[in-house]
Amino acid sequence: MEEAVLETTEETPLAERIEAILLVIDEPIALVALAAAVHAPVPAVRQTLETLVEDYDGRGRGPRRGFELREVGGGWRLYVREDHDDLVADFIGGQAPSRLSQAALETLAVIAYKQPVTRGQVASIRAVNVDSVVRTLLARGLITELFADAETGAINYGTTDQLLEHLGINSIDELPRISPLLEDGADGFDEGDIR
Repeated sequence: MEEAVLETTEETPLAERIEAILLVIDEPIALVALAAAVHAPVPAVRQTLETLVEDYDGRGRGPRRGFELREVGGGWRLYVREDHDDLVADFIGGQAPSRLSQAALETLAVIAYKQPVTRGQVASIRAVNVDSVVRTLLARGLITELFADAETGAINYGTTDQLLEHLGINSIDELPRISPLLEDGADGFDEGDIR
């Protein structure tokens, strides 16, 4: 099986393999991790990333793209160009409103009560993968990326003013206390962080 993977990766251009990984990640990916994912040496991946940056910026063979490749928080990720922020915000805001799923509500509650919190921490508390739910909450403007952890590069999330408006509260401190709702007052949460 591993031999088949190596044959496939040797036949597929490195830039295509890198783009495939960059399209599915939600957080910046470190150069070494990206090199391991695409089965290529780090120097070759670094050079290919630099070529992709130039290509996306219109300094290569094609036109400037509506997205860019940036190194942020010790890793690489695709971002919408700043020129298009308003367009994207209007598009997302103009989507037909729909209710949040139970999974989204649970994830949003964990983020609201534990912020700042990483996707990994949320997944650990909920005991399920939360990648798509976090993407949905980000797209709806209910949570935001606060900062990248200096050591791990993991993005820490928090809630937005838009969520406060939807809840009809002025600050996250006005959220109801959850400790009376839990059997021992702390299941799944650190003792000092329960509101």
